[in-house]
Amino acid sequence: MKTCTLNRRAAAVTLALLALAGGVSAQAQSIVMSSTTSTEQSGLFAHLLPAFKQASGIDIKVVALGTGQALDMARRGDADVVFVHDQPAEEKFVAEGFATQRHPVMYNDFVLIGPKADPVTIKGRDIVAALKKLASANAAFISRGDKSGTHAAELRFWKLADLSDKKGSGYKECGCGMGPALNMAAASGAYVLADRGTWLNFKNRADLAVLVEGDQRLFNQYGVMAVNPAKHPHVKVAEAQKFVDWVLSPTGQGVIASYKIGGEQVFFPNAGSGK
Repeated sequence: MKTCTLNRRAAAVTLALLALAGGVSAQAQSIVMSSTTSTEQSGLFAHLLPAFKQASGIDIKVVALGTGQALDMARRGDADVVFVHDQPAEEKFVAEGFATQRHPVMYNDFVLIGPKADPVTIKGRDIVAALKKLASANAAFISRGDKSGTHAAELRFWKLADLSDKKGSGYKECGCGMGPALNMAAASGAYVLADRGTWLNFKNRADLAVLVEGDQRLFNQYGVMAVNPAKHPHVKVAEAQKFVDWVLSPTGQGVIASYKIGGEQVFFPNAGSGK
């Protein structure tokens, strides 16, 4: 009898432990976020996401891609939330019904990088004038060529310069992320358009320097969107919305503002700005 009682007690304890483990497993929450390489390579997410997890208990798995690829990933239903920086593409994503709303979350700027010696003498504030000089000189220029937000911005600037089809013989597309594009520019002494956040966090600069900055057309807005469950019922919309709400809240915006590299603020929160 004692043996049977002990066995029943042991079984009860085992069942209780299994139930507890199942409860913990059920409570473990995670979502997938498709985002830009700039938010990842700038180091922002390593600063931002632990604060969100501490506040919510939700883990976020980031898949860092060019903005176009990040939006396509969400269109397929492979992401719960999107954090990108190409406003026209984001608005199209909403118009197609893949999100019900786009929210501005933060901004920084693009910068045109090149050799410190600046052989084409483009240094200044005018991005269009700089591109005209580069094309005229057939200067080496590395383009992301990857449908990213940075690539989309670069193509807009070439269009403004009326040079969409006349970028010069030195123009090369790498089809790569911001970090690899900067590495290629550093190795070859080429010019390249970059987001400031990735540039500040980039270590392999060789003799590269910021040559064009301050043009209002270089403004770089980021947006965040939860994927619409009407398109993909399996998405974790409640958890995704928790992230959206948190990153737009004074707390989340404060965490963004507090991220600095070398004492320099990298992103500037502007939730509710309408940008």
